[in-house]
Amino acid sequence: MRYDERPTDYTPIHTADLPPTPIRDRNIPATAWIEAPVSLLTLGDDLVDSPSAHYKRRIGPWILWRAGPAKHGDARYWATHDTIGAEYTLRLFPDGTAEGSGPSGRTHRRFRSWKEDLRDTG
Repeated sequence: MRYDERPTDYTPIHTADLPPTPIRDRNIPATAWIEAPVSLLTLGDDLVDSPSAHYKRRIGPWILWRAGPAKHGDARYWATHDTIGAEYTLRLFPDGTAEGSGPSGRTHRRFRSWKEDLRDTG
């Protein structure tokens, strides 16, 4: 099921209960995450239509969320380390370009390299 066709599950959830792999049957909004910081709850406030963030998956110790569409739109990804609390964001622009820093300190222009930075910097 496409991400934008999945029902939203508002059931409160703790960090330890967030699934390790992508969820294909529902969306978990940031407001359902009991430990959600303000930086996540406001992630999409400055984007078109102010989309709320939804949980995407874990990448090692990193917890990944996205506000906005997966493709062809204005979006922002947000990741936090589940034990040290470090946070990083990557902005995706409607033209397909991206910009954000990762835990290595490098600036990324592609979503893939940003995810690899998360994976390689546990």
